Amino acid sequence: MIAVLQRVRQASVSVAGEVVGQIEQGLLVLLCAEQGDTDAVADKLLSKMLKLRIFSDDAGKMNRSVQDVGGGLLVVSQFTLAADVSGGNRPSFTQAAKPDEGRRLYEHFVAQARAAHPLVQTGRFAADMQVALVNDGPVTIPMRMTA
Repeated sequence: MIAVLQRVRQASVSVAGEVVGQIEQGLLVLLCAEQGDTDAVADKLLSKMLKLRIFSDDAGKMNRSVQDVGGGLLVVSQFTLAADVSGGNRPSFTQAAKPDEGRRLYEHFVAQARAAHPLVQTGRFAADMQVALVNDGPVTIPMRMTA
C-alpha cells in the first residue's frame, strides 16, 4: 500500500464543484492499494501514519504526531501512485489493486482511521476529484507498506 502524506494547514476535496471533505491542520493522505495488499497492510500503514512525528513541538522540532496536535485526516484515493513509468511515456498501472479490491481496502482503511482518530474526512473513491491544500513546511512524506 502506498501513501503520500502532506502536512497541511488546510485541505479540501471537491467533486463536481461540491466540497465533500475538508480539514484544517492535519494530514492530507493520498492512498493507493496495490495488488496483494491486505487489511493487515492497511492497518500497519495507518498505525505508523498516526504516530509519525512530523508536526513541530514548541522548540520547532518535528516531534509531534497528528494525534498529538489534534489534527485531521483527509483521505483521498489515488491509484496513480502505483504508476510504473519505466517502459514508455504512458504510465502503466498494472500494480494497482483491481477497482473492487481497491475500494474495499480504501473503505477498510477509512473505517479503521475513523475508529482510531476523531477527525477523518474523505474524497470519493474513483471520482474525478479536485484537491486543494496549503502544504505546511512544505512537509511531504511518501510511505509504502508491504506484508
